[in-house]
Amino acid sequence: MAIAANEVQRLVRSRVALTGLLMVLLLTVAAAIASSAYYRDQGALRGRMEAQANADFTQQPDRHPHRVVHFGHFAMRPPSGLAAMDPGVEPFTGVMVYLEGHRQNSANFGDARQSSLLVRFGQLSPAFVLQAVAPLLLIFLGAGMVARERERGTLRQMMLAGASGGDLMIGKMLALGAAAAVMATPAVLLVGNLGLDGQVAAITGGMMLMGYGAYLAFWVVLTVLVSALTPSARPALVLLTALWALSVVVAPRVAAEAGAGLTQLATRLENDVAIQRDLRDMGDSHDPDDPYFDAFKRATLKQYGVERVEDLPVNYRGLLGIEGERMTASLFNRYAAQNFAAMADQSRTMDLVAAISPTVALRRLSMTTAGTDLATYRRFIDEAERYRYELVQRLNRIQAENVSFKDDAAKSNDAAAEARSRVSADNWRATPAFRFPQESVGETAARATPSLVVILVWLALAAGFASLAASRLQRVAR
Repeated sequence: MAIAANEVQRLVRSRVALTGLLMVLLLTVAAAIASSAYYRDQGALRGRMEAQANADFTQQPDRHPHRVVHFGHFAMRPPSGLAAMDPGVEPFTGVMVYLEGHRQNSANFGDARQSSLLVRFGQLSPAFVLQAVAPLLLIFLGAGMVARERERGTLRQMMLAGASGGDLMIGKMLALGAAAAVMATPAVLLVGNLGLDGQVAAITGGMMLMGYGAYLAFWVVLTVLVSALTPSARPALVLLTALWALSVVVAPRVAAEAGAGLTQLATRLENDVAIQRDLRDMGDSHDPDDPYFDAFKRATLKQYGVERVEDLPVNYRGLLGIEGERMTASLFNRYAAQNFAAMADQSRTMDLVAAISPTVALRRLSMTTAGTDLATYRRFIDEAERYRYELVQRLNRIQAENVSFKDDAAKSNDAAAEARSRVSADNWRATPAFRFPQESVGETAARATPSLVVILVWLALAAGFASLAASRLQRVAR
């Protein structure tokens, strides 16, 4: 503790060290305040947009059900509470999906698509500051902590005075850890405040903070370790800066490129072309001579025991809509599953890079606990598609059961038939609004645990080598 107190006093007296610490602290405070305010405004904005979309849909007048299918609806993803800490992939994936019949649209209104190109370099968030900036400052503050004692000749004096190598390194780590704690305080307060507001579960928030604490502790231990192994502060600073660049800058980029290289992801244009080709091969419900739908027609007539579609007890056009939507939805889901599977393979490749970069593991842990990772985005898309399919099929069933085939066929030329083909607006007023269910705390914790374990393993390895370095210091001093 005496060594730690003395080192803290030195950091406070150093104008350069104190200025750097205050700058990073202010940067973390600014990131926390700005990000929290942004996502608070986003929550209110998305709530208003969702309410407006629901009102527009339910306030439609009496009309033909298929017109409602093409009027469409919207699915809105509410912002996660911890998105203020780590926005993750959300700025790039979008937060709103337009739902309509015969199509499966992608999400829109991502910040990276609407803002300047600078957004693509990453938003200023507490996660970015703690993942990238804080470790670099710890390196500059601590690279000479032990090496400086060796340069000045005070290392042997401290050992002769009764301090062990372990005492020296632990004292230095405590002092550097205090600096790390100061930088992390605004983020801790942000997560705690979100938890008090009920926006964050204690377990997920605690896992996030534990991950960041272990990550910063790793850099504290690594910095003091390298300082103890090098003859002077300069080579320690160079080596630590190189390790920071490898872990924070190079490894994530290499991981992304490796994932993209090993698993090819089809572009949107390639998907659209392939889907249109498969749709053409599946059959055209508007073509009476289409082989598939001709067989469907014969099967339907046989099922109801009639000879003509006009004699069916239900509207055949509604049945065509139900069957066509089932076929196209299965095709869209198959391509969506292929794309998400490719993305998952790329993510697994990136996870392997955690073996050489704790930063990659922390990013996965941070996004998972924040609910801004790829898995959460896929769950949103899946829920939106499930809602879209059920909505469209419900309208198709209304057309089949409440609109006669005769009026449906004549509505374009007969005003009276067109009026009779309209159904009551009560049918869409009774439609439940889209709600994106939050993942259970247990499921989130289970997905985040492997990344947390990787970070703790990195910390344990650094601590083990630091213990060996402390023994070496003891022998050298003797």
